[in-house]
Amino acid sequence: MSDPIMQVDVLVIGAGPAGLAAAIAAREDGIDSLLILEREHTPGGILRQCIHNGFGLHRFKEELTGPEYAQRDIDRARELNIRIQCDTTVLSVEADHTVTCVSSEHGLQVIRAGAIILAMGCRERPRGALATPGTRCAGIYSAGTAQKFVNLEGYMPGKRVVILGSGDIGLIMARRMTLQGAKVLACVELMPYSSGLNRNIVQCLNDYDIPLYLSHTVIDIQGRERLSGVTVARVDENRQPIPGTEIHFDCDTLLLSVGLIPENELSQGAGVKLSPLTSGAEVDDVLQTSVPGIFACGNVLHVHDLVDHVSSESFRAGHAAAAYARGQIAQAETIAVMDGHGVRGTVPQRIRRGVKEPVDLMFRPDRVFRKAACVVRCGGVEIARKKAPIFTPGEMAVVTLMPEIVAGLNDTVTVEIEGGD
Repeated sequence: MSDPIMQVDVLVIGAGPAGLAAAIAAREDGIDSLLILEREHTPGGILRQCIHNGFGLHRFKEELTGPEYAQRDIDRARELNIRIQCDTTVLSVEADHTVTCVSSEHGLQVIRAGAIILAMGCRERPRGALATPGTRCAGIYSAGTAQKFVNLEGYMPGKRVVILGSGDIGLIMARRMTLQGAKVLACVELMPYSSGLNRNIVQCLNDYDIPLYLSHTVIDIQGRERLSGVTVARVDENRQPIPGTEIHFDCDTLLLSVGLIPENELSQGAGVKLSPLTSGAEVDDVLQTSVPGIFACGNVLHVHDLVDHVSSESFRAGHAAAAYARGQIAQAETIAVMDGHGVRGTVPQRIRRGVKEPVDLMFRPDRVFRKAACVVRCGGVEIARKKAPIFTPGEMAVVTLMPEIVAGLNDTVTVEIEGGD
């Protein structure tokens, strides 16, 4: 005879910063039947290996390391008696809120939830996605894998390092590898701007005299058993290598920091509609996906710059899931939110008609704009404007619609960048 189906009011998938924050919010809203599923041995997610500081300045008003930030939510979850089931792999999520998972301790489990919160985080884009020519030698790692080796397992990936891509993890690993005694020869970025936070360029590259080659990429990888060198070249406006601009580096390690991809395989299985721009779910103003009762938050929704913002977004998802589980969120007509000039991947993509709460519209510019303004229009009429000295793809932009504005929305909302050098 098969085991009975477990019933919970709210089920959270993922015990990283997003999942923990969402579960805490749901519990504080009075949800007693609550469960978090986590595939790793312990909760905390990627923060466990982020031993550098800089976390928590917005949320806690103090500077913490990644493990310290995570521990605060882990401690709070324990205070609230939130059950976290680790070493558990979720096999499928169905549109009817049935979740199938497996673990060595509990075997195969089937769980049915009143509401589901997707908080699976993201993964790094691998070498295979880059189509970089060269040999398949050892010594090529994603920046996050190298970070795990150094910070959690105590292994040094190599001594002479080139970093491809200027994402935040790659920038932070440039500093980390330098502090551990390696020589970081260069950070190479395909685009004419960095994809990381400006503070990380200053603190991780400039402070250690590590050169940043913008509009460059790796065009060849050399080595048989082990990486022995890479060739870098400048690229033109079509991102094609320019002959005669080649630079060779003798190195034994190449770290890839070339983008993050939301982990949405489970979302797709549930029939959740994904955005081609963010690679995450399309959601409304309470972070509900196209499947009623399934919510998404954190890096599985769209890749964030700061964990503080992940937590604040996930608190909102937890509150909304709790309300849905109690039958307090009904299906409603929605208003579309569209990307305009200079804007890529606005979240949320829909706003429920008649809502009387503030709504944060988050997006990334599609290039660098200086002395520009983010303008929000509804039916061609301006309803919000936010000026900034610079908008850059490396930093998430946010513009808030006030409650009285949201309540009066009656046509498509468009977000665009106006002006700029």
